[in-house]
Amino acid sequence: MRRKPARRVPDLIVRLAELAWPDVAERAAAGAVLAVPVGATEQHGPHLPLSTDTDIALALCDRLAVVRDVLVAPPVPYGSSGEHAGFAGTLSIGQAATELLLLELGRSAAETFPRLLFVSAHGGNAGPVARAVARLRAEARDVGVFSPRWPGDPHAGRPETALQLALRPGGVRMDRAVPGDSRPLGALLPALREGGVRAVTPTGVLGDPTTATASEGQALLDTLTTQLVSHVDGWR
Repeated sequence: MRRKPARRVPDLIVRLAELAWPDVAERAAAGAVLAVPVGATEQHGPHLPLSTDTDIALALCDRLAVVRDVLVAPPVPYGSSGEHAGFAGTLSIGQAATELLLLELGRSAAETFPRLLFVSAHGGNAGPVARAVARLRAEARDVGVFSPRWPGDPHAGRPETALQLALRPGGVRMDRAVPGDSRPLGALLPALREGGVRAVTPTGVLGDPTTATASEGQALLDTLTTQLVSHVDGWR
């Protein structure tokens, strides 16, 4: 007699969108945190996909959900990416729209979840995320934010390339990887503020991605995950 396949237990599902509303209500009532990956759709050099920031944010949320009671919301794939204007495919909604989107999203999520965590992997979203979180906290909502940081190249360089080699190797074109402007970010800021990334590098790369490896990316991903878990534990 053939056995019927075991039904997937809802409390093992970590993606919010895969659950029905009664399952979500049960998880939220038990104290589950809603983690919202916040990324961008913007150029990351000629060798990385435009989804890089979103991929990193989502991967961190998924890994957090493996070890803590967390549901992962569908990622926010757009943000404030005006500094990457001039590169094909970059889609920016600006600072004001990003702030409003996260503010209203947070208000809606707080109707169900006792705690809300934004995991923002795009540096250009820092201001809008901070302002939205401050407003939500002022409205007595329990909201946290985690923004992964790493030393070294700030954009499309070795760290982000290594992370993508660990996460989505099929989406990385190492044959196209080229060094960009490798000056420290502080030295680049005046030109970046004046003319955006295009003013300092025609490839969109800040750093040198050519020596990145998947093992380096996995080690960095492990470090960032540990930092995120520690952040959540301290917050809760």
